[in-house]
Amino acid sequence: MNKRVLKSVLAEEMGKRLWVLTLPANVMTMELMDYKTRGFKAIMVALDNCEVHVYNEKYLVNTIKTEDIVTGMKFGRFGREDGALVMTTKGGGLIVKILKRNSVFEEKDSRPGPPAAQNQKLNIPKKTKLFVDQTMRERENAVTMHRMFQRDLYRLRLDAARSYVKALETSMTPMSADPLEPLKLSATVNGIGPSFQLTVNLQNTSSATPSINLLITFQYDEKLYQLQRSSIKVPLLVPGLNYAFQTLVECISDKAIADTIKVFVLRKGKSMPIITGNINMPVSEAQVVV
Repeated sequence: MNKRVLKSVLAEEMGKRLWVLTLPANVMTMELMDYKTRGFKAIMVALDNCEVHVYNEKYLVNTIKTEDIVTGMKFGRFGREDGALVMTTKGGGLIVKILKRNSVFEEKDSRPGPPAAQNQKLNIPKKTKLFVDQTMRERENAVTMHRMFQRDLYRLRLDAARSYVKALETSMTPMSADPLEPLKLSATVNGIGPSFQLTVNLQNTSSATPSINLLITFQYDEKLYQLQRSSIKVPLLVPGLNYAFQTLVECISDKAIADTIKVFVLRKGKSMPIITGNINMPVSEAQVVV
């Protein structure tokens, strides 16, 4: 028996619709499963790959694996059990499967696939005059609109590349792009003013090489802020460890304004910073005079 027989038998036995099913192997035999106790009907198909598939209409609801190829099946009452499946195998064996009385039959496909909601029709609103006019405009000017989109996309990519190169050249990134100086910089500001505590964290991200002869300096508006330590000597940085360096920042302006403090990590004897960080200072609270 081949796969074409399954098509006609399903239409004859189920008496509903004609389903075209694709099976993983050739069909050996079939049997109608009519479980009247639960009002469940299905078709059982034995394949030559030692499997018995149970179909409810077009859905595969269960798969029974056997040790040998099943050549004959019969579902019905066997002894005191109403839901029993008796199967004979190609090698002369006999297999009896008894259906559990508390079995739950779900009319859905057990195979992984798209969700059932995908087959539901969408509630598409009616086309308005504005939608039709917009569609006609896009259809008439499709080439021009596509060229404008490509031009804007290329310009965006160019601006992003230029900004990235500028950040690398000025060391404005929180991580060093130089493989010889693999450093990571982060900073935090604590306090409500006029005194703030500025903490700079440095980490050597290399695997084995320590960092030496480093210096931390700051650039700020001297009319707004005054730093306790304008430069900090960095000791040897062991790879993988986080080092914290602190300094006090005093807001000397009575105006409710804030500015940015730049942090530079330099190597002694070189003017080009390895890393540059921008710290947005908060607005200082007014001084309380007692």
